[in-house]
Amino acid sequence: MKKKINSLREIEKETRVCTLCALKSTRTQVVPGEGLATAEIMFIGEGPGKNEDEQGRPFVGAAGKLLDQLIESISLKREDVYIANIVKCRPPNNRDPLPEEVATCWPWLEKQIFSIKPKLIIPLGRHSLARFLPNAQISSAHGKAMRTLFKPTANDLLSESPIKIVFFPCYHPAAALYNGSLREVLFKDFRKIPKVLELIEKEKQL
Repeated sequence: MKKKINSLREIEKETRVCTLCALKSTRTQVVPGEGLATAEIMFIGEGPGKNEDEQGRPFVGAAGKLLDQLIESISLKREDVYIANIVKCRPPNNRDPLPEEVATCWPWLEKQIFSIKPKLIIPLGRHSLARFLPNAQISSAHGKAMRTLFKPTANDLLSESPIKIVFFPCYHPAAALYNGSLREVLFKDFRKIPKVLELIEKEKQL
């Protein structure tokens, strides 16, 4: 476990000084991600916003407060999971990340995933979902578990074997701030998470 923790912290440390794309010129600081190195659940959003850029932590604004409530609704705490984003730096004016920015940042996230090896990845919102399951639509995929073989593409990971991961897409908490009807949808989907984890564990034991 200590080796796993050290590996993840080293990835976070390296990410904080990344200068590989143009976002280095507009960010305040990098937002690598945070949480438990042995987490069973990994939440992945799109990218940092203003508050995250200022604090260097993911999901600390209004959407982050709702995410905390959602996590607590399934008897977990923020410290029990790992939270990250597709891109680690805030795009100017909160615009969508450009394809080249996503591609440049992708190896950092891959390294985190292969270090943690979570049982469950929860893409938050359509942008995150599109990166993992490009043919899925958040409107129809949310609240449904999908298993896939996650293959490494980063040069540093090419010697790693693919890992089986269950994806459970959910709407981004920010969407529920703008569309109140999605709030109950989010809580309903989150209530399924303990059962999904239970089924994953049972499958492992077969």
